[in-house]
This record gives sequence, C-alpha cells and structure tokens, in this order.
Amino acid sequence: MSLVEILTPSIKKAISELFEVEIEKIEFQSTRKDFEGDITMVIFPLLKVIKGNPLEIGTKIGNYLVENVTEVEKFNVVAGFLNVVISDAYYVKFFNQIKDEEQYGFVHQQANEKAVMVEYSSPNTNKPLHLGHVRNNLLGYSVAEIIKASGKKVYKTQIINDRGIHICKSMLAWQKFGNGQTPESTGLKGDKLVGNFYVQFDKQYKAEINDLIAQGKTEDEAKKIAPIIVEAQQMLLDWEAGNPEVIELWKTMNQWVYDGFAQTYNNLGVDFDSYYYESNTYLLGKEVVQFGLEKGIFEKDPDGSVWIDLTSDGLDRKIVLRSDGTAVYMTQDIGTAIQRVKDFPDVGGMVYTVGNEQDYHFKVLFLILKKLGFDWAESLYHLSYGMVELPTGKMKSREGTVVDADDLMEEMTTTAQTISEELGKLEGYTNEEKAKLFKTIGLGALKYYMLKVDPKKQMMFNPEESVDFNGNTGPFIQYTYARIQSILRKADFDYKFVAATLADALHPKEKELIKQVQLFPEVIQDAAKNHSPALVANYTYDLVKEFNSFYQNVSILGEENQDKKVLRVQLSNSVANTIKNAFRLLGIEVPERM
Repeated sequence: MSLVEILTPSIKKAISELFEVEIEKIEFQSTRKDFEGDITMVIFPLLKVIKGNPLEIGTKIGNYLVENVTEVEKFNVVAGFLNVVISDAYYVKFFNQIKDEEQYGFVHQQANEKAVMVEYSSPNTNKPLHLGHVRNNLLGYSVAEIIKASGKKVYKTQIINDRGIHICKSMLAWQKFGNGQTPESTGLKGDKLVGNFYVQFDKQYKAEINDLIAQGKTEDEAKKIAPIIVEAQQMLLDWEAGNPEVIELWKTMNQWVYDGFAQTYNNLGVDFDSYYYESNTYLLGKEVVQFGLEKGIFEKDPDGSVWIDLTSDGLDRKIVLRSDGTAVYMTQDIGTAIQRVKDFPDVGGMVYTVGNEQDYHFKVLFLILKKLGFDWAESLYHLSYGMVELPTGKMKSREGTVVDADDLMEEMTTTAQTISEELGKLEGYTNEEKAKLFKTIGLGALKYYMLKVDPKKQMMFNPEESVDFNGNTGPFIQYTYARIQSILRKADFDYKFVAATLADALHPKEKELIKQVQLFPEVIQDAAKNHSPALVANYTYDLVKEFNSFYQNVSILGEENQDKKVLRVQLSNSVANTIKNAFRLLGIEVPERM
C-alpha cells in the first residue's frame, strides 16, 4: 500500500475528530530536500473550512498520526506544510514486497479495458526515413509501450502515404534517368534509390523552370508548364485511371521502399501490428459525408462542394468534399478512423503521433468525429511534437539535405565506438561483442536524447553531446546498469528470495533509494496519462543519480554485517531491474558489461 493510501484515511479521520469537519481530498507532495520528511501534506486548503493558523492545525494532525499510524515516526511543520517522517520498517516491508518482481511497476492488462491504437511513422514512399521520422517513431513506439505497461491493450499502426504527385515524381525520374536501376543492381536500399530519383526530379524541374524564365516566362508560368511537371501530373491521372503500366511501376518502386523501411525499423527497434495504405483509404469517408449531409452535420454549397461549419466551436468552415466529388485529406482521415474501429472492435481510443504543424487538422478531425456521434471520439489524442533541428539548421528533402535515419544510426554507433575505445575497458571482448556493445550504446544515446525532451518542445539534436558518458544521457544510465551487474556478479552469496531485514536504522542513502524505486509505478501511470516518455526518461536519470550517491557513500560488498550486505545487494539488483524496465519502455537496451 502506498503512503498516500495509508495516510489519507487517517488524516481524514484526524480532521473529523479534531475539527469536526469532513474533507473530500487531501493534498500531498514530495518533501523538499532541505526539510526532514518523506511525504508532505499541504495544510493551506484546510484553511477554507478550519479556523486557526497552519502551524497549530499541522501540529494537531501530526500528533494524531504519530499516536495512531504505526508507519509514522515523527513530523515537523514548516509554514503551511506538514512534513511526515515514515519509519524504516515501512520501507523495508515495502521493499520485501517488490524486490523479486521482475516487472515491478507494470500493470497487467485489465480484462474489460478498451484497447488504444497508437499511430506513428506514417512516411511517404518517395524517400527514406529521416531525422524527423526518427523522433516520430521513437515517440510513438515508446508511448505505445508505456500505455501497455499502464494496463491497457495497445495496437501499433501506421498509414503509409503511397499515392499522389510526389510519388509520381520519383517514378517519372526513374523512367527518364534510371536506366533500369534496381536495389539489387546498385547495392542501394530501395528507399534510398527511390529517394535519389525524387531529388533528381527536383533538379531537372528547376533547370526547366530556369530555361523557361530565360525564354521570357514568369516564374509562376514556368512552374506550371515545365514539361517534367506536366508529365508527372499526367502520370498521376494515369494512376487514378488504373493504367496497367503505371500501376505496375508504382507497385514495384513502392515495394523497394517498403523493403528499405523494414530494415530501418528493424535497426531502430520499432514494430507495428497493422499497416494502412493511403491508396486503399483515400476513398474512405465519402459514405460518411453522405450520412453527415442527411443528418445536417455537413452542408452543400451551390458549386456542389461539401463543408462543415465549426465557427460556433471557435474554428472555421472546413471542406470535406470538393465540388468534383473528390475527397480531401480530412475525408480520408475520418474514414480511416472509422475503418480502424471496424477492423479492431475493442479499440476505444487512438493516439496520433504527428508533428505540431498539424495541430489544427486534428482539432477539426476529432470535433467532426464527435459530431458524427462516435463515442470513442472522446478518447482521441494528438501526440503533437516539435520539429528536430541540427546545429547546422533545417532539413529539406527535395534538395537532398535531410539527415538520413540509417546514416544517423550508423554515425551514432561509430561515435559510441570512438568514445568507448578512448575510454578503454574493452579487454576480453570479442569483435562481435564489441560491435553489439557499440550499437547498444549508440542507439541508446540517440533514443534517450530524443525522448528525455518533452514531446511538445522543438529540439536541437547534437549527436556528440548525446553520447557523453556523464550527465543526463543514455550511456551514463547504461554505464550505471553495467556497474550494478558487475556488483551482482561479484556477490558470492545467494541474495535472491531472502527477506531483507532491518539490522538497525536504514542508512539515509538506502532510504532515499527505496523511495525513488517506489515512485516507478506512479511514473508509468503519469507518463501514460500525459503521453510523455520524457517522464520515464528523467525519472530513470534521477534514480541513477540516487544510486550513484548511494554507491559512493555506502559500502556494498565490503559491508561486514550480513543483513545489511544482503539488503544493499538486493537494493542494487532492484535498481538495475527498474532501469532495465524503464529503458525497455523507451525502446533502449542495457548492456551487461561496459
């Protein structure tokens, strides 16, 4: 039982008996480091119903707790705060209850709980995944794992943008300049090969625009009549008309890209339960629009286009069907959401991992789905995140200046190798073990650096800073985990499944460490509720700092008292297990040696 669960009924009873007042809610917070105490009750809210000064009120409640609650040892009152000191026996008892739980903090899936579908990645099939996709994938995957650990069933999905003019640009450039190249003939990953032709199209397009301007055309005119863009537009029309040759080329080149994506996802350590393709979903939603028209949710303009008026909700009018009857993105997204619930009937909510430039789009989408009467629309969430920039500035796909995801992962592994070799300590490793370690450190650095930042914030990614073995970084935390494994290997006695006992008072560092471990279940629930892996990442850093302070101040294997030694080794093991579980939620591996 948590301290809040133990103290709340007793404090309510104290207030009832001492002041003859019934209180609904008691407000707690962590005790500030500069005061003695393990948990703090905030007295100020009581002043609305209890007359008196905070010091007197706090003192009376504190005395009541000392006399009536075995876990409470003493207290102190500072201004409007009652700082409660909890007995060592409580912490040892708690620790014995959780120390052997391999998945401490994780909640088993609740039988009647609705599932959550988390969408992430959702790339275009005209270029490889880049740095922005890396943040998207890591966020989406981690949020899915955190929600799962909080007790819900989760489905991971993505929608792949596999149609449109941008896809035709790569296809046309391959036809014109490809000379039959394939991933096999070039040795390039398929997504890289297709991406190269997207860049080549843009170069050719710009050259043709410049030629037309030199011939006296305006830039706007040149952009519209440049031969290569006219051909790409015709190819799109041919695709929509089902031209067999165009469809065959489209399938072939898209498959090259899918094969390339699969390799990247595998290296990044993310996965999916289902895939949706825009070529299948872009017509979805049209029937819904007809239903919405009949219900008066949508309205038809004189030109035949269909709109929804959201001005009374503080938004604007939004088109859902063009005058020629073709769907827009909004229509497609409405249809896709409904289709997903049909495909997975136990889904009761969805999380969309999409950059913050689409904030307005999702406000409109969620509101439309609510107005259409879907109960699950109340549980839709846009996991809006800021863009990732590099010290060198922004990226541009068309100009080929993006930071490729595969290259980034390779660079991170190489950087980890360089730093590890400089630090030494690699004696006894085979080349295979070294390669695995460098990848574990490099990817751990990348993932942690991305996920420790609040998703809503724009961020600057600095590869070298992320692989620092000191400070709030992945490698620093991985190193602490490996250090604990070394302690456990050296422990020459059976410390597992033995009850920890209280030889005498807990060392303050032992108590602080147990308190930090105790927070983990609450952190998972908060992170799931707030869709924020940053809460898990920064909790883990705090735990590691607390362990390192414990390690520097308390003898572990050198302790002569066997009971104390058992407790300290068990506590070290529990910290390692919590680090491993927390990093698992972030998609990060931990090395046994480092």
